[in-house]
Amino acid sequence: MLLLAVDTATPAVTVALHDGEAVLAESGQVDARRHGELLIPSVDRVLAEAGLKLDAVTGIVVGVGPGPYTGLRVGLVTASTFAAVLGVPVHGLCTLDGLAYAAGTAGIEGPFTVATDARRKEVYWARYEDPRTRVGEPAVDRPAEIAEQVAGLPAVGQGALLYPEVFPDARAPEHQSAAALASLAAERLAAGAEFLPPTPLYLRRPDAQVPKNYKVVTPQ
Repeated sequence: MLLLAVDTATPAVTVALHDGEAVLAESGQVDARRHGELLIPSVDRVLAEAGLKLDAVTGIVVGVGPGPYTGLRVGLVTASTFAAVLGVPVHGLCTLDGLAYAAGTAGIEGPFTVATDARRKEVYWARYEDPRTRVGEPAVDRPAEIAEQVAGLPAVGQGALLYPEVFPDARAPEHQSAAALASLAAERLAAGAEFLPPTPLYLRRPDAQVPKNYKVVTPQ
């Protein structure tokens, strides 16, 4: 088994290789405006570090969000393209689940909250009983609206750091890690668990939309 994991649902452009037992190489850069520029060089870098070629990959793991439209799409399109070219499966995982798994490796057992920055003064968030068990579905809300639901819980993710009045016990990790995502995928594959399809989990409409009531000009 050789899994290539990518996630661009957050400001982190993160890539990792996992052989089913351990992470072989990983890369992570935080730049919310350069997902498209950074992802492929990151893939090349982790392959070179591991001394492997892309055709050795037997499966693709991708974070499906939630996340902002443009950045999230970069990772999903890249993952699906690699899978099609290589003829291997692509396994989708919730990005928040990857952060929760990473929280477990950092010593947080649960319960806790994962919150990432959704912009517009909102967060993408979910509660977890432990690093592998999410409570309910991911959501997007203003922090003040969920204060009672997350009160008293430690929280991880950039969204928690941005709103200390709601998440006073914010902890690492701040950003997504493809290494954690790949490790979680390897566990689920070994257990025969199901994965999400490689389609974006937006939770809301994209910022850029077609203007309403625009004038259509047709040729005479």
